[in-house]
Amino acid sequence: MSSSVGISKSRHDDSAEVLAVDLRVVEAAKGPRTAGVFGRAVTACEVVADFFTIILSVGLANSAYYHLTLGRHIYYSTHAFLGAASGFAIIMVLMLDRTGAYSRGNSLLRVRETEQVLRVSAQAFLVALAISFSGGFLFSRWLLVLCFAFVPLALFVQKTCVYFLVSSLHAKGHGNERVLIYGAGHTGRRVFSALKRSPRLGLDPVLFVDGNPDKAGSTVFEMGYERRRCAPVESAPLCKELLNKYEIDSIIVAIPSIGREHFLHVMDAAFHANVRLSFVPSHFLSSDSLVNYQDIDGVLLASLGQPTKKLGYELVKRFVDFLFAIICLTVGAPLFLLLAVLIRLDSPGPALFKQVRVGQGGMLFEMYKFRSMYVHASGSDYSPKTPDDPRITRLGRFLRRTSLDELPQVLNVLEGRMSLVGPRPEMSFIVEQYGEKQRQRLEVKPGLTGLWQLSGDRAFLIHENIEYDLYYIQHRNLFMDLAILLHTSIFAMRGI
Repeated sequence: MSSSVGISKSRHDDSAEVLAVDLRVVEAAKGPRTAGVFGRAVTACEVVADFFTIILSVGLANSAYYHLTLGRHIYYSTHAFLGAASGFAIIMVLMLDRTGAYSRGNSLLRVRETEQVLRVSAQAFLVALAISFSGGFLFSRWLLVLCFAFVPLALFVQKTCVYFLVSSLHAKGHGNERVLIYGAGHTGRRVFSALKRSPRLGLDPVLFVDGNPDKAGSTVFEMGYERRRCAPVESAPLCKELLNKYEIDSIIVAIPSIGREHFLHVMDAAFHANVRLSFVPSHFLSSDSLVNYQDIDGVLLASLGQPTKKLGYELVKRFVDFLFAIICLTVGAPLFLLLAVLIRLDSPGPALFKQVRVGQGGMLFEMYKFRSMYVHASGSDYSPKTPDDPRITRLGRFLRRTSLDELPQVLNVLEGRMSLVGPRPEMSFIVEQYGEKQRQRLEVKPGLTGLWQLSGDRAFLIHENIEYDLYYIQHRNLFMDLAILLHTSIFAMRGI
């Protein structure tokens, strides 16, 4: 289909409750960093773990090289091998540090961490390959290829183990900072959810304070399918006594439109209680996805511009999409057939569900899915927000939980209407209500999966929680795509 949907040009209301939130936190004042020693110790341990993991994975690659009898065998003495492996590990650790892999705020659903591992591994591989061609040290190309396969995989597994270990220590109260979120509105809830989904940060939000007396005694839950974690709300004035009562280490002001006098009052309370103060910056721009920041001798300049066209990246991405679709349809044919039969047996109706969605540039196309709802359910209504929606069939709950209902979309990928990674395609009646901010989702090709699908915000409307899509549009690259696909496969296997 080649028609396009008309996109409304009207702006949405610019209030803090409607605009999407820039969750970058800015430090305004610092109190004692109670978790500073713990954080530095964790970083040091991670650097050491990365160093030895790289050496170990190079050793495993060398062992595989000999046992698989690949190419011409070159014997390396233990001394020479350990020296080369250690040098390679030092270079990779320095490159990881340069990309910010050891910074505290390296979260973003852990996708950014995986992207850095993949990127640095590829760069180190190219450097080693260049040295093997131009240097005097004879190094097997096959061994380099095996190292390129073993090193990122080993680092991913090791960093996952470190993540769960540190999260477990934080859950037991080690190295945590108790956080007070000032503002219990939409922004505050997003900050709360982001911190709860990033336990490695060690920032534990324990209390909301809001000036609205109607919110006193209420509870704010995190965004997501499972409303498990929450924090109480108080409307008492923010003061030193309140901060000491709850043993607060850090305050995050989650009111982007807060007035100057109001903010100075919060800063004064933080100063007297000797706690760290951070805030979510005000949104004087409709979106920061097109804003580039530059620090010139302490003066922060913001420049507006359009997303750059990445022709090389787009060509490689299309090749990978096409190749993956062919392999998936060939290898997965028996699974496709089995699911189609089970769907027909579970409830009357066709196995495949077709729905018109809006793609890149507003172009309409038919998206394919395995049917997970009863045939009498409207095909032009909002998608289910909860797994117990009565429109979903018994088998459909399993298909949606494991994302198996999305498999037929590889046909859309093969056609070129969709990609493996990108923003999810929306229905036309929703796109017609888009404002300027939401229309940016249409600048790139929609995808099977993306950052939003990995987040806890999947229970909410896509166009109301688009920060992840805007981040992807601005920073998309091949390594981020690979990282998202890797995390999606784990996400699906866990049945989330």
